[in-house]
Amino acid sequence: MNADGGLNLDKLLAAFQAFFREHSEHWLERFEYREAGPQLILQAFLQRVVNGGGRLEREYGLGRGRTDLLIRWPVGDGPSELWSAFVIECKVWYEGQRQSSAGTICRGLDQTVGYMDRCGSEAGHLIIFDRTEGKRWEEKVFRREVRRDRRTIIVWGV
Repeated sequence: MNADGGLNLDKLLAAFQAFFREHSEHWLERFEYREAGPQLILQAFLQRVVNGGGRLEREYGLGRGRTDLLIRWPVGDGPSELWSAFVIECKVWYEGQRQSSAGTICRGLDQTVGYMDRCGSEAGHLIIFDRTEGKRWEEKVFRREVRRDRRTIIVWGV
């Protein structure tokens, strides 16, 4: 959290990158469904913090689509009807997929912008889980700010 009680999602997602890098291989072996494992690990990581004052909603329906995770965090001190919304879209990419990593990111950015628009969010995050075997972590882990339709989306490589 920030000093003003707001949620510092950037700091939290940077901590998740480090956690995932260190511990993911032990957890991902347990999931048969390739897409679900990374997202569930992210959700569990975020849940412990968000439950301190906000809400974490999975597969939140926004229009005709569903964002992977939506965090709602109260604005200001005390009881409030105002909530900040943080959209988190997750994509799993691995070598051999029909779509390139750039194509996966492009599709994810389009989805994230659409979800942000639907829920009035000013904060959008796209998490790319690179599951390419033999690829070094230094190539997988990154953080980029991307402008799309007059909005800034932070793309996280994990």
